[in-house]
Formats: sequence, C-alpha cells, structure tokens
Amino acid sequence: MNCKKMMCIFSIFLLLAACSSIENEDSVSQSEDEKASSKMDVSFSSNKKPEEKVAEKEENTDERRVIHQAQLELKVKNLEKVQLKIEDKAEEYGGYVIESNVYRENEERTEGTITVRVPEDRFHDFLAFSESEALKVVGRNVTGQDVTEQYVDLKARLKSKRTVEERLLAFMQEAKKTEDLLRISSDLAAVQEEIEQLTGQIKYLDNQTSYSTITITMTQDMIIVPGIDNGELNTWERTKKQLATSANLLLKAGSGIIVFIIGNLPTLIILGIAGLLVHWVMRRRREK
Repeated sequence: MNCKKMMCIFSIFLLLAACSSIENEDSVSQSEDEKASSKMDVSFSSNKKPEEKVAEKEENTDERRVIHQAQLELKVKNLEKVQLKIEDKAEEYGGYVIESNVYRENEERTEGTITVRVPEDRFHDFLAFSESEALKVVGRNVTGQDVTEQYVDLKARLKSKRTVEERLLAFMQEAKKTEDLLRISSDLAAVQEEIEQLTGQIKYLDNQTSYSTITITMTQDMIIVPGIDNGELNTWERTKKQLATSANLLLKAGSGIIVFIIGNLPTLIILGIAGLLVHWVMRRRREK
C-alpha cells in the first residue's frame, strides 16, 4: 500500500510540474507576441507620428551658417562703365547677376540698379571693390542672419526621419498581412514626404549661406554746359553770316530806292517841273 501511495504521489507531482512548464511556455510566448504587436502598432498607427528618441543631434560644428545681405548707394562718374566692371568682378569671383536696370530720370541724372550674388568668402572683397569704383559712397547697409541652429535642427530631423524610413522598409519586408502592408505604406509615404521637405529646406539654407546677395544703386549726374559747341563758337562762320546779312540789307534798301524812283518817275518829273517854276517865279520877284 505504501508503495502504491508513493507511486501515486510521485505521478501527481510529475503531472503538476509538466502543467506548470506548459503554462510558463505559453506565458512567455504570449508576452513576446504582445511586445511584437505593441511595437508594430506604434510604427503602423496613422494617428500618431512615429516619434523616435534621437540619441544625439547632428554633431555641432564650429562653422557658423550666416546669410549675408548688403545694400550700397553709390555716386559714380560713368554709370555704364562701373556697371560693366561690377558684372565682370562678380563673374570673376564665381558669382552671377540676378538683375540689372538703368534708367534716366531727366537730362541731368541717370540711375541704375544691379543685384548680384557672390560666394560668401568673397563678400567683403566684392564690397570693397564696388566702393572703390564710386566717386562717393552715399549709403551702406550690411546685414547677417545666423541660421546655424536652424540648420543643425533640420539635419537632426532629417537623420531621424531616415532612420524611421529604414525601419518601415524593414517592417514592410516582414509583413505578411495585406492590412499591415497598407498601414506601413501609408506611414512610409508620409515619412518620405517629410524627408523631401526637410531636404529642400536644407538645400535652400545651403544656397543662401554659400552665396551673399548685394544690391547696388548707382547715380550719375550729367553736367550740361549750354553754348559750348562749334556752331556757337565758330567766329568765321558767324562773320560770314553777319556780312551776308548786312549785304542783303543794303541790296534790299537799294532795290527799294530804285523801285521807288522808277515806279514814281512821272510824279517826280511833274513835282520837279513845278518846283522849278516856283523857284523861277520867286527869283523874278526878288530881282524886281
């Protein structure tokens, strides 16, 4: 009896141990499934942005990102000549012209505006050259916008988004259900759109900080001295003109006298005879 009891108790103990092992395995399996499901839900959810904790941002660099702009107002002697020099200098420095205009307000003043972009490292050299070509620097305004923090932040966000993109691509390869594939594709498209936007903003800041923008307004005062030309100062021509005018007046006067005498000859003859008769009569009376 004792042996039977002992065998029965030992059998029950083995059965309980086996059940406990099965339950533990089921619990571990269920826990792993829950973790995997939770991880997938976080990545697939369309209502929640895939927030990833970035260990550290893009490492800081000593190089500062500054957008430089300048406005110059110059008085020049020859506007067209200075404008061509500025354009050539911008091309020499590796820059380019954005806009160039020349217009004349009146006969005494000409104005022009030129906007150029030059590499950041030649910014101050170009300013000095432009000012050296002027008769007078009327105005000078230089501004700088530090975008270093914004640039570093964009780079860090881009790195984070690329990490999320890689994980979503990996999940897409592992996904077997159509429903999961659709959710991953939706999240992937949103992340890739954000990557394109961030890339565009970074490229814009790269361009703005690599090249500086300079706008130059130039004025040229035209000096007009009236009366200084060959037509006004040619003495010989003026003398001949005056001589011809005097001769014309004399000829015109002589012609008038001749016309008057010939045209009025009968009247003059009668008046002359009458005058002679009056003179003869008056003389006879004085003699008596």
